[in-house]
Amino acid sequence: MNSIYRKIRDLSLSYEADTAELLAQLVRIPSYSGREQEMIAFLQKKMQELPEISIRIDDLGSIIGKMGDGPRLIAFDAHIDTVYPGNSDNWLFPPHAGLIEKGRVYGRGAADQLGGMAAMLTAARIIVELDLNQHFTILFIGTVMEEDCDGIAWDHLIREDNIKPELVVSTEPTSLNLYRGHRGRIEIEVVVHGLSCHGSAPERGDNAIYKLARIALEIEKLNHILPADLFLGKGTITTTIFNSASPSQCAVADYARLQVDRRLTAGETIDSAVEELVNCCRLAGVEDAEVKVLDYHQPAYTGKIYPVQKYYPTWILPEDSFFLEKARKAYLYTLQKEPLIDKWTFSTNCVSIMGKHPEIKCLGMGPGDELQAHAPNESIRISDLSSASAFYAALIAELNNP
Repeated sequence: MNSIYRKIRDLSLSYEADTAELLAQLVRIPSYSGREQEMIAFLQKKMQELPEISIRIDDLGSIIGKMGDGPRLIAFDAHIDTVYPGNSDNWLFPPHAGLIEKGRVYGRGAADQLGGMAAMLTAARIIVELDLNQHFTILFIGTVMEEDCDGIAWDHLIREDNIKPELVVSTEPTSLNLYRGHRGRIEIEVVVHGLSCHGSAPERGDNAIYKLARIALEIEKLNHILPADLFLGKGTITTTIFNSASPSQCAVADYARLQVDRRLTAGETIDSAVEELVNCCRLAGVEDAEVKVLDYHQPAYTGKIYPVQKYYPTWILPEDSFFLEKARKAYLYTLQKEPLIDKWTFSTNCVSIMGKHPEIKCLGMGPGDELQAHAPNESIRISDLSSASAFYAALIAELNNP
């Protein structure tokens, strides 16, 4: 092992307990989408402990730590909001206890994805201590509202703050593998209207529920014939919400609505996905159905409303990417093994980075396992934290190496 990579790894291990304690502190702060202000305030204090980092909080509430003043820009991203704990009966411990035991940190957000935030702050510490950065301005960003709307924070950072790195490293959980893409997704609704009448004589009306049910069955058929990609896998579609309305419980429904989760593989677009749903309506014999891509317009904790369409594009970093090769070397030199290069099943902020701006490259490497995301009894291996922080620092060292 090259001496600099040995030093990086040794430092990451020496700071491992500190990183775990930092993560436990983060887990103890509930930070649900749109309610992240306490988490951001805590992270601001932690970043202030590194005088080499200047700090800014943007209008949407994301925190941006800036290190260095090089001509090239690189960013590390961790969303610092979490989903709610869900049914407390499914938890073996308080969701926000931030327990540290048996080599793991336990609690909501430990893997998804506060662990990435803790590891990147330790990496910043290593980068400063070993003077690893010569050519870059490095951003350490804690983004908001990802769980509610993937990529909204980066949509704002790019469009409103004009932050356009050449590379963004997502620290979402990858089980310490290198990820170079994932499927996109769209949230779409289908609305149908009917004619109400008394429930004792349903033949006098036009039941919206029956119309929408026929459409739902066509959507089920569509799922089996969607295209597949060798790397990303198959496109999918499923109904997620179904509701209706009528004048009373004794009346035929005159309104029904369903919502679908559509996962897009390579080559699929928003237009093709919408047209497929329109065709499902035709096949169901419902010509007047309304098919619409949904919008997100919930306020951030700052009070700002930043409307975005709920279309999250597919992205793939090519196998021969310069950045992927540098990441592979940094991984090998520091963690002493070849990385598995793969993809996420779920969606990340990268949809609004490389998905919408192909000139900004993304790759992923994060502590923890994807299957822990949104699950009760969420936890993360402490050893993952030190490995991830070592990799982040090593990547900067490798990119600074001509």
